Amino acid sequence: MSTVAAEGEDLLTPSSPAGRNTGRPRPLPHALLPAAGATLLAAAGALVAVGCFLGLYIRPTSDDWCAAWKTRDLGVLGITADFYTTQNGRVANAFLSGLLYSGGPAGTKLLPTLIAVSLTAALVLLGRRLLHTLGHAPPLLLLTACALALQALLYYAGTRSYQVLLWAPATISHTLPSVIGLWALLMALTTVNHPHRAVRTAGLAGALLTGFALGTLSEPFALVSGLLAALTAVLCLPRLRLAPTWRPLTWCLVWCTGLACGLAVLYTSPGARWRRAQQPEKPPMLSPAELRATYEDWLRMWDTVTGQRAYLAAATAGLLLGLAATLRTRRTRTRTRTRARPEPEPQPRTEPGPGTATGPGRATRAALLLLPLPVVVLGSFAVAAGLRSGYGPTGWTYARTWTSFLLPMELALCGYGVLLGAWAGPRLAARGPAGPAAATLAALCLTVASMASLVPALQQLTTTTVARSVAWDAQNARIRAETARGATDVGYRPLPIGNLAEPFFTSDHRRDWVAACVSRWYDINRIHRR
Repeated sequence: MSTVAAEGEDLLTPSSPAGRNTGRPRPLPHALLPAAGATLLAAAGALVAVGCFLGLYIRPTSDDWCAAWKTRDLGVLGITADFYTTQNGRVANAFLSGLLYSGGPAGTKLLPTLIAVSLTAALVLLGRRLLHTLGHAPPLLLLTACALALQALLYYAGTRSYQVLLWAPATISHTLPSVIGLWALLMALTTVNHPHRAVRTAGLAGALLTGFALGTLSEPFALVSGLLAALTAVLCLPRLRLAPTWRPLTWCLVWCTGLACGLAVLYTSPGARWRRAQQPEKPPMLSPAELRATYEDWLRMWDTVTGQRAYLAAATAGLLLGLAATLRTRRTRTRTRTRARPEPEPQPRTEPGPGTATGPGRATRAALLLLPLPVVVLGSFAVAAGLRSGYGPTGWTYARTWTSFLLPMELALCGYGVLLGAWAGPRLAARGPAGPAAATLAALCLTVASMASLVPALQQLTTTTVARSVAWDAQNARIRAETARGATDVGYRPLPIGNLAEPFFTSDHRRDWVAACVSRWYDINRIHRR
């Protein structure tokens, strides 16, 4: 409460008209900022907390069965070798899966919480750097609220919420890489211009190893992050004066090298060759017919994304953060001036003109500002092409892979909102308290209203997940009891969830790999439909 009271003071300077009429500073809407931050934090935090809580009700399905029995029987290194030689070549994916399933059910239950916590921390640290770069004091409460809001959109705004957050195989393949990528970005920002050479070298080594791991973890994310690094490398050419040294360019090139090496290991692996051999013959990816079909798939993907109004919350949350940071900085500077002795005003600095040696030109700054657009547009097209190549005409519906470009899209929307709020904040504050108050309330209401559209789908996800866990536990207890009595062929009732395969998804028993993995998990010969 004391924080709220403190932030409600000194919001107009005494020289303002309102200050002269009352003889003292009138409170401006800064008192709204802590309340707005707390409201958004409660709303977004509740949505994310429900997802973490549902982790307790996760039960095996689809690929879970195979990963679980292979980890139990082969060990972490064994399942890694199996993925490389017989599955798909994703060795880092297999290694992480082995670590996760070696802990039994606890690993999959805790994974959503671990991802939410690590992603929140990464987004908060990244937001602090952005606001410091803009010259503003970062409000931690709103930073955390915005980080949780972006996560809620990432988890629930798509068409495959269960797969994005609660199904470990998809989470490892498509959600976890984004978390690792954000921490790699923070590592780059910390080490690339560090004064100590050893730290810079360690940063480059970390970039190479992390890029290699991600290349064997998730092809979609490798494509999107590689595109981002390549475009950033072009902007970091010293002649464009965005980066004064070759270090950022070098870091980007090392990152791309790691990704390329990882993808090469994956693509040339025996498992990847076997997987490609199972697919029917198709036209070349770059043929006119396939490019047109990929373009149509890409349009279908974006028609689904743009039809979800909840993504508006990313931009409005950023706008709220930008307003709060700007007004908070203005208040802090006002207090400093009123408490300190009068000092001569510093001379305004002149902006370096385009093409000067003191800074980047306008074209370079505009390219940096627009950088997220080609990354999201081209990255999503690359994902669509990869899905069509791997899964055929229906590949675009595998929305769990969209995370690779949806998170950059959300970050771009939030970043543009922050810039808009930082630009509008001082202009609104100069006209009195009504402008900032109205803008703050409007941004908060739009954000909360947009996120409220996620609630019905989350309610359905909660009901389905909990109900399935109860049915799964009862069936598991029955099967365990039958196998303990010596049964080698037991009945199994499919419990589908999240558009994932369960036993008997096909009438051909020889192709029913899920049923085979269930049998191996229970150490029996076969299961039949109950």
